[in-house]
Amino acid sequence: MLSFDKDVLTTGEVAKICNVAPRTVSKWFDTGVLKGYRIPGSKDRRIPVSQLVRFMKEHGIPFDGMAGGKTRVLIVDDEQEIVDVLSKVLGEQANYEVRTAINGFQAGAEAERFKPHVMLLDVHLGEGNNGVTAATGSDVRQITNFVRSDDDLQLCKIIAMSGKLTDAQLNGMKTQGFDGYLKKPFAVRQVVEAIEQATSLVS
Repeated sequence: MLSFDKDVLTTGEVAKICNVAPRTVSKWFDTGVLKGYRIPGSKDRRIPVSQLVRFMKEHGIPFDGMAGGKTRVLIVDDEQEIVDVLSKVLGEQANYEVRTAINGFQAGAEAERFKPHVMLLDVHLGEGNNGVTAATGSDVRQITNFVRSDDDLQLCKIIAMSGKLTDAQLNGMKTQGFDGYLKKPFAVRQVVEAIEQATSLVS
């Protein structure tokens, strides 16, 4: 189960495994409860896998996050067809752990339970025909606010998805709590690239 391809982890990787914010891991390290070392001439911390395993056992932290270290992706979209295709492809081909939600309520509940590393969020969620503009839809705003304010979800990257907005409008969403964007229709490769790009920012 503990299949690692390296012996030493970054604080971001430890945070991912333990389902906590990177700053929490830094605190553990700085107070000496989690043993590790700093890279000479740098502020970067490194934690040996053996020390992490010992720490997790001592503090009763479940080892779920270590099972192959899969990236957890939550797809939030009310178009069932897109949800089905994305979850199938991302789960089978990209080997991500995938959950789905079709409204804001489900998204909040799943985010809390699943603690995704990446959320693919349709910015027109719950718009119906009332013409609410993207990202001002109450569902979308509630979801982004919820994720950003929850300490356990500080690691979660939110990628906006839209088939109606221009590239410039989507790019502008980075100022509204989004970490990236995807324009529908998209190729699977683009989705995987967006997820990898978002998660690689964790160091």
